[in-house]
Amino acid sequence: MVFFFVLVAVAFVLGIVGAAVDGLGFLVAVGVVVLVVGMLIAARLWSTTARRRRVR
Repeated sequence: MVFFFVLVAVAFVLGIVGAAVDGLGFLVAVGVVVLVVGMLIAARLWSTTARRRRVR
């Protein structure tokens, strides 16, 4: 879970820096890619933990 939050924080920082600094627009794209990867990892972790729990 911490890994997910770190990826999201990195994505936001890269997006802000890429938007603010002239000539570093590619950092916005890198930030979006990192955010998508973080969301995919989180979705996979949450779906596997949901399957492991059994209703009694």
